[in-house]
Amino acid sequence: MRITDLLTFNRGRTLCLPAHGRGSALPTEIRQLLRRPAGVWDLPELPDIGGPLTTSGAVSESQKMISDSFGADRCWYGVNGATGLLQAALFAVLKPGQAVLMPRNVHKSLIEACAIGDFTPILFDIPFLKDRGHFSNPDSFWLKKVLEGISNDLEIAAAVLVNPTYHGYSSQLSELVTMLHQKGLPVVIDEAHGTHFATSIGMDLPQSGLTAGADLIVHSLHKSATGLVQTAVLWMQGERVDAKAIERSISWFQTSSPSALLLASCEASVKEMICHSGLRRLKKRIVQARAIRKNLLRMGIPVLSNQDPLRLIIHTASVGISGLDADDWFLARGLIAELPEPGCLTFCLGLVDHKGLPRLFKSKWDGLIANKLLNPMPPFSSPSLPLLTAPSMNCASAWRAKAQSIPIEDSVGRISAELICPYPPGIPLVIPGEKLDKTRVQWLIEQQRMWPGQISLQLRVVA
Repeated sequence: MRITDLLTFNRGRTLCLPAHGRGSALPTEIRQLLRRPAGVWDLPELPDIGGPLTTSGAVSESQKMISDSFGADRCWYGVNGATGLLQAALFAVLKPGQAVLMPRNVHKSLIEACAIGDFTPILFDIPFLKDRGHFSNPDSFWLKKVLEGISNDLEIAAAVLVNPTYHGYSSQLSELVTMLHQKGLPVVIDEAHGTHFATSIGMDLPQSGLTAGADLIVHSLHKSATGLVQTAVLWMQGERVDAKAIERSISWFQTSSPSALLLASCEASVKEMICHSGLRRLKKRIVQARAIRKNLLRMGIPVLSNQDPLRLIIHTASVGISGLDADDWFLARGLIAELPEPGCLTFCLGLVDHKGLPRLFKSKWDGLIANKLLNPMPPFSSPSLPLLTAPSMNCASAWRAKAQSIPIEDSVGRISAELICPYPPGIPLVIPGEKLDKTRVQWLIEQQRMWPGQISLQLRVVA
């Protein structure tokens, strides 16, 4: 079957990304543009259009208008997703050989940036929710312990925070940013899943990195706004990071021929966050999302709490069903989740009207329970790691080293040459350069049993 054939048929109720819900929540101007003659919008960086790094043209003017509207000093549109802009942000704040402090649940794109740029990731452990197998976000007390545990001979040049997590967990961000700034560290926020936090609607949404005072913030516009896939924006504020360094880094991680359609989508989706109609729609979606959650709980469906109302986590492990098995069941019956995991299914409500969803969900859930796909999950355990860890071998060297593939159980004492990373969610279990002890290997074997299709029985290690 051709790719084009797979893009148009009715897949049922899609509660997955992108957040525009197969076009129903796209900005009006983008929907109108896509109704024009095919390909009319497929243009290069003509002088009147420009691009994210040009000093003139519509894109440059749009970026200035948008950054002024949000109170940021600068912003840049991205056409290689949050991935490209996160990697550019890291290159803007680090030099080869320098170290960066980041949480254990950082996205794999930043570990890959460390391998490319010869940066050393100093990973700090974070709270782990054993009932569901999720990492949570640290609070100020947790980060204080982390900062106190950093040895004096370790020179860290920058820090990364994740807000919110893939599942919608968030913490009081401004306290964390302030603590890191007091240590003299520029702060990069991976806010790919929290673009809507940056709006002015209130409604008890978590704080955005923009209002928390972070230096660089990356938003994915298709994950948590109404952009097309691959659209993103990088915000800069303050004087801790050089704008020229950012632009140089962006040029390394973005195409020199950016899609005019994606650039138009960046502008339209960010404008939705400040215009009256866009904010009104977001408010409606949040009110509806909270009502859906209450209705599902009332119907006896195990919905877990988080801080982002637009992410719905169903705790399948609480009824003895793997989230992976539940996902297969729902997919076959036209209900598509965003993130299946051994203990949960996470659904993305996005910016779409989900009228009638609780009733539909209840009928599918009852069928799932009646089918008795029971596969009791063992207790979830976090890797037994110290609060702070650094790779035993430089990430870049381990990534490029001569390697051999061996069974995971034989890898005790060896150094990993690869990322082990179920995707999604894209959170590394092992990074290149990490040395594996017996406890860690046993944990990896546990994870492989839970994620048989995602984690190989073999591991590439430095020869």
